Amino acid sequence: MTPICERLLDEGLATLNVDVERQQRERLLALLALLHKWNRAYNLTAVRSPEAMVSRHLLDSASVAFAVTGPTLLDVGAGPGFPGLVLAILDPELQVTLLDSNGKKVRFQRQAVMELGLDNVRCEQVRVESFDASFDQIISRAFAALGDFIGLTEPLLARGGEWLAMKGGLEARELESLPAAVVVHQRLALAVPGVDDVERQLLRLGRVDDAEYRQ
Repeated sequence: MTPICERLLDEGLATLNVDVERQQRERLLALLALLHKWNRAYNLTAVRSPEAMVSRHLLDSASVAFAVTGPTLLDVGAGPGFPGLVLAILDPELQVTLLDSNGKKVRFQRQAVMELGLDNVRCEQVRVESFDASFDQIISRAFAALGDFIGLTEPLLARGGEWLAMKGGLEARELESLPAAVVVHQRLALAVPGVDDVERQLLRLGRVDDAEYRQ
């Protein structure tokens, strides 16, 4: 990757207070290079330049690392693997499952996992309605409207688990569509370096009757 990309990554991670070791930094840059290479042939993302990919994919993903505790995390509608791949790189102890039904995007995920040596990532090409497993946290970056995200993944969330919804603008009707059994614990504004033209926020949600499990 270019020195500009390296500088943008280093400065962005520092702004986000995300510390990385040398191998983690190398893996993030290798992921960026692989995404840029594959994108020219397979159109995985509308973001074209590697410099923009640093902010729109790497740093945007890293901006929620503070909220990810796992130990198991499902990235639903992961696309080419964001934020899951970045979060797996930042925390080697985190067990990440990437879920998407798009074949070319899952092929990219698997190639990235292989080339980067990510032993803590599993890639699944399946529709969420057909998937059967249990996770401590479930994250989504642009999978569906908030109510649909919760409704489709509710069977996959472990007792005491947490949903992490990465959103841009959020209309009131999305919050109103939430089931009565689901509560928003936090709604946090995200300041992603290099992403000034799009609102970014994180919602942390859980089941109302799971409160005792989080004590």
